[in-house]
This record gives sequence, structure tokens and C-alpha cells, in this order.
Amino acid sequence: MSHPHDHSHQHDQTPGPLADASVRTARETDAPAVGFVQAVVWREAYADVVPAEVLEAFEPNAFASAWRQSLASPPQGVYRLLAACAGDQVVGFASIGPSQDPDAGGATGEVSALAVHPQARRAGHGSRLLNAAVDTLRGAGADTLHTWVLATDEATRAFLSASGLHPDGAFRDRVVSPEGDTAREVRLVADIRPDGEPDGP
Repeated sequence: MSHPHDHSHQHDQTPGPLADASVRTARETDAPAVGFVQAVVWREAYADVVPAEVLEAFEPNAFASAWRQSLASPPQGVYRLLAACAGDQVVGFASIGPSQDPDAGGATGEVSALAVHPQARRAGHGSRLLNAAVDTLRGAGADTLHTWVLATDEATRAFLSASGLHPDGAFRDRVVSPEGDTAREVRLVADIRPDGEPDGP
């Protein structure tokens, strides 16, 4: 069976979602692929934020080991690692759970990480991951979503804003090196109640 082939490998003009694109709950065997995507994306995002020796520590095997451990014995509560796939290949991931913010209510969920490999972007994977994250958290009783993003990561902020999240004015400075270097993050939030009425009863 032959298929028309787009030599540019750009799927922007394809109507509707790609047939081979999906999001599923990650398995332990996905840890190496998730670790690889995280290393590539984190090195890109933090390139001008952290010292070179810290950037070098963003290494696929280290990330994969941490994910393998958390998938083997997940913490109590609605913690999930979602994998975005193109066919059988993991090209992105989202990590979700209850918000750890001190001012968060009990029904506040958090996307603690969201990443899509640079070569797989603009194919809808980020939107599918975010939608799956919201559906999962909402199903667990969450009515509010929090996520933190590097203040310098304008592309991710633009994506999240276009997806309905907005900054609420909160920020934090995270220590990102042994010498005490910090990176500023800003918080974006959204009401995820099914009625979509932020000010409703």
C-alpha cells in the first residue's frame, strides 16, 4: 500500500489530528525516551539560565533513572506521567499531580513538566498533552490548574496562554546551581471546571 509522502515532513497543512498521534499513560519502559526528550528540551530552555556545568548534568540517563523510579513506585495521590507518541515513538511528556504551592487549595492540580521534542513540535502534541492533563486532573476532582514556567521561556508561555492559562502574578526564584544561581519562574493558572465558568456558582 502506498501513501502520499510529504518530503518536508511538515504536517501543519494536514487537516485534523494525525492518525498516528496519541497520548497515553507512560510505562516504566518509556523512561529512556522520556529522559531523552527532557534532556534535549531542558538544555534548550536553560541554555542561557544556568552555568555550563549544570547544563551538562541535564543528561538523558539521569532523567530516565529518576522517571523509572517514580513510575515503579509512584507517590500517593493523582500523580501521572503522560507520554505523547508519534506512532510508537515517545516525542513528548507531561507530568501532573496535586499542586505543591502553599497557597493552593485541595482541588488544585499542577502540570509540573511539559515538553515536546523540538523536531516534533507544531504537530499538536503539546495541546494533546495539556488536554489529557486537564482531563485527568478534572477526573480526580481538580477545579484549578497551576503550572510554572521559566520567565525567559517565551515560547512555552505563549503556548500556555493560547491554551487558556494566564499569569496570576505569582513568581519564584529557584536555586539552579551549587553556587546559588537562581532562575525566575512565573505561575500560570486556569479554571478547569467542566462548566468553564470561572465566576459561576
